[in-house]
Amino acid sequence: MEADRQAALKDLCAEIARCRRCALAQTRKLTVPGEGPVDAEVMFIGEAPGYHENQQGRPFVGAAGQFLEELLASIGMKREQVYIGNVIKCRPPNNRDPQADELEACRPYLTRQIELIDPRLIVTLGRFSMAYFLGHQSISRVHGQAHWQGGRLILPIFHPAAALHQNKYRAAIEQDFRQIPALLNQARQAGKVEPPPVAPQQLTLF
Repeated sequence: MEADRQAALKDLCAEIARCRRCALAQTRKLTVPGEGPVDAEVMFIGEAPGYHENQQGRPFVGAAGQFLEELLASIGMKREQVYIGNVIKCRPPNNRDPQADELEACRPYLTRQIELIDPRLIVTLGRFSMAYFLGHQSISRVHGQAHWQGGRLILPIFHPAAALHQNKYRAAIEQDFRQIPALLNQARQAGKVEPPPVAPQQLTLF
């Protein structure tokens, strides 16, 4: 039942708030578990909280978050319709890249979030989020190429923050984003019936 899932997600967020699995617990101000409806069909997964997220305990509330909301509006969606989270739930000092032990410590939390929300489409934002699903791939090579995994579609794209630094990433992100409505419809029609497994170099692309 949806109420049970909401309660389980709330409990998970409380567990994350108490987490001491890695050294980030010593430098964070707030944990940033994620936010959105438990029945969201689309889940966006970023890399790690930044300064503003650490202050507010909410994901994507800085400049990259504003761009993400603009992107959602461009395809007729609102932030309140989707679930937004990160691979890492605490801000790395000075916004450095997440380290291997931090990624490993947080991995079970993201796994449980995905299980509870059970989205039809997951959009990964940036290379660390992409690596959760695709391993050691190059985001420059696979961005915008959706494939089935675990009964749902995965769409890797560049992190919105990249567009704040180089315009070429903005164009790529906008182009990849435009695929979301059609991919979501495709996932709905599939009814979460996953196609036969394929080798990584033969991923079903759309």
